[in-house]
Amino acid sequence: MMMKRYLFFTVVVVGMIAACKSGEDFLDKTETTNLNEESVFADSARTMQFLTRIYSDIGFSVNPKRFGSSNGVYSICDEAEMAAVGGDQWNIRFQTGNISALQIPDDAWSTTYADIRRANVLLLHLPSTPLSSALKARVEGEARFLRAWYYFIMLKHYGGIPLVGDNVYGPTDEIPGKRNTFEECVNYIESECRAAADLLPPVRIGLDYGRITKGACLALRSRLLLYAASPLFNGRTNQPENLAGVLGYPTYDRQRWVKAADAAQDVISLGQYSLYEETSPAGHGFQKVFTLRVNSEYILQAMEGSNRTLESIWDPPSRTGTNGAFPYQEMVDAFGTINGKPITEDVKSGSNPTGYDAANPYVNRDPRLSYSILYNEGLRLNTSKTITPVYTYVGSGVDAYTTQNGSQTKTGYYIRKMLDENTIKSSSASPTTQRCLPLIRYAEILLNKAEALNEANDVPPQEVYDLLVQIRKRAGINPGTDNLYGLTAGMSQEAMRTVIQNERRVELAYEEHRYWDVRRWKIAENVSNKPLHGMKITKTGSTYTYELVNVRTPVFEAPKWYLWPIPQDEINKSPDLQQNPGW
Repeated sequence: MMMKRYLFFTVVVVGMIAACKSGEDFLDKTETTNLNEESVFADSARTMQFLTRIYSDIGFSVNPKRFGSSNGVYSICDEAEMAAVGGDQWNIRFQTGNISALQIPDDAWSTTYADIRRANVLLLHLPSTPLSSALKARVEGEARFLRAWYYFIMLKHYGGIPLVGDNVYGPTDEIPGKRNTFEECVNYIESECRAAADLLPPVRIGLDYGRITKGACLALRSRLLLYAASPLFNGRTNQPENLAGVLGYPTYDRQRWVKAADAAQDVISLGQYSLYEETSPAGHGFQKVFTLRVNSEYILQAMEGSNRTLESIWDPPSRTGTNGAFPYQEMVDAFGTINGKPITEDVKSGSNPTGYDAANPYVNRDPRLSYSILYNEGLRLNTSKTITPVYTYVGSGVDAYTTQNGSQTKTGYYIRKMLDENTIKSSSASPTTQRCLPLIRYAEILLNKAEALNEANDVPPQEVYDLLVQIRKRAGINPGTDNLYGLTAGMSQEAMRTVIQNERRVELAYEEHRYWDVRRWKIAENVSNKPLHGMKITKTGSTYTYELVNVRTPVFEAPKWYLWPIPQDEINKSPDLQQNPGW
């Protein structure tokens, strides 16, 4: 039965010892020995530590090491090639289609249900704990949000899943395995977000910074309803009889887009968040925000102590990076020009000196490119504590393009996004950074509303332009004489959809959005069965020559691959638990 994936109380208590630590101390460890259910919830400190344990998994799905080494979700889509190429590596299994219900990471099922059970245990005992009434209310709100968060992670992986409500099942209990419909799951998660929002303050400061806020609850609701309105789920026809309504809403309803737009507006209306901006150099706020523990843009983050996590796995070898994550050329090409136009449209000429130049492809580009991708001659701190160019052309040294396995780039690029300008892996060359991994930030909410409004109307309303302008202005794109930052007046809904989808791709790159976006938009079969490329650069004298090279052709089987298979071990435990189609 499914119960074995829940982890029972004794295991949960032991897990409290491994609770993660925040630089702001609210996740500090405490000694926990000889604990049982009664002793934990009879003590206020231990009760709070139990809540901390539920927090500790909040960022597991966005973790850049989710699948081991430097394999995050970005390594199983069209964002980055990895150094790890063995057939047993998850990135290779996903990209080659070598996945089955017997061979699939189970964390989206086991980790989430374990934490859902922890939340239920806490909520069951909360009334009898010695916490004050005010603190009990806040703890209830945090636990209900976290439960909703883990359910949403399951929902995007599998579609409808079994909801257990407030039940706490024991080792001899028979746990229902029947999957709830997609609509029931959405309604439940939404109701939990609303209830939690009513219990929580709008902001957290001091030692409470990083705990769930009202804004986080409303922001998760925004993401949930955007997914629910999207093509994959909004009008999913031809569902098998045994999964009727489980894989999505059987009929399309445009009002779901209206509801998603309203949910995003609820976050905006709080007035608590804004895009973090620094005007010099252009778009620098986009880079800087990821290195600040406290900022105006993060709505929900995975708290971390001082660290060099991303520098150690994403930096090039010359900067002491050791694992390797190499952006595809398709990712690089998604960034437009400084004028906000696609590189295919805004080509350099005598009358257009700031357009794209194929002979010098990294100049006159959207500033987010240089803050997201480290390309040939891109600047980066080195072990001598100075900022110097990184060279990726053939024969340039340890950072050079190669076809061999290892930490050298196989695409001509390294990931730059979220790396601290003053930090590399080497402790002798730089200090640590105060980075927290972003889980939801304000830029996403603006893009959520822009997308939902565009889909809810036959013609994009002015507010869609206004929302995108906010994003592009912060990015450092030129406003143009019309102050549209590269947007074209009078776009059709379809043309605006293309712009919005690309804007999400570049703004939210490497933040666990692209993989899910192409699925919910139901375009994965179009973008995931094509060759992915790198850029082989050769140097003759002072001249560079650029050659597009094939790196990988992923496999995507539609419609099977739009949802993950439930791990077969779980299917075997309950005759009521139905597998997703095709698996």
